[in-house]
Amino acid sequence: MKFTKMHGIGNDYVYVDCTKGMLKNPERTAQLVSDRHFGIGSDGLILICPSDRADFRMDMYNADGSRGEMCGNGIRCVGKYVYDCGLTDREEITVETLAGIRYLKLLVEEKKVAKVQVNMGEPVLDPERIPVKADGDTVVAEPILVCGKEWKMTCVSMGNPHAVVFVDTPVKEFPLQETGPYFERHERFPKRVNTEFVRVLGPELLEMRVWERGSGETFACGTGACASAVAAALNGRCGRKTTVKLLGGDLEIEWREEDNCVYMTGSATTVFDGEICLPEGLE
Repeated sequence: MKFTKMHGIGNDYVYVDCTKGMLKNPERTAQLVSDRHFGIGSDGLILICPSDRADFRMDMYNADGSRGEMCGNGIRCVGKYVYDCGLTDREEITVETLAGIRYLKLLVEEKKVAKVQVNMGEPVLDPERIPVKADGDTVVAEPILVCGKEWKMTCVSMGNPHAVVFVDTPVKEFPLQETGPYFERHERFPKRVNTEFVRVLGPELLEMRVWERGSGETFACGTGACASAVAAALNGRCGRKTTVKLLGGDLEIEWREEDNCVYMTGSATTVFDGEICLPEGLE
């Protein structure tokens, strides 16, 4: 299997061109290639496929083999892959995901994509659609008991579910490994949840760490950065335009009033191309 290793500010995936043929077992392949000791090493597997609804389709699998609806850092790399590899010559493309069609603007420098702006769509605040078990119409600064402590969470879907928690201490000091798994599998989240722990540094600046369902801590999460920016605005902690600082780098997020959509801009990087021999039945 030929592949390309790419990352969006440290959120790394293995990318496979499936425009001419699909993998037999992408779930098991995702587990195999994601292993950082015995595989290629990544946060998951992303397949670039044909689509009858958009220019391309992105099929995303987490490191544990579970299917993901959407990945903000991953979709930027899809945009870079299809342009740099000659699958398209257009600088504005559409990509189909399980969360719907996303619109990408490719920012090209010296005939290669350096950054990508993605229209991530409207944030979903309805608890049933996120999904999160709740009584009200939204979940904003709502108490939740995790690890014997009460936290205040704001829940947003950017095509996948997020619980955003604001903290007062630097996020690098936050005990993410001890807390993240309990949020992910809390009974209030029927499909599990991605959890962002966010500190406000200024009216246009946030820092965050993320625990992603199915992958654990990652260096960055594009949909999580979008959800954090929306949550900060909903809680009056930031305006609608902010920079989100993650372990792997920064993302520019804007929640525009005119169309209620969230726009994310960030880098996309190719690490290397390679070929791996898959076990029988996976090739």
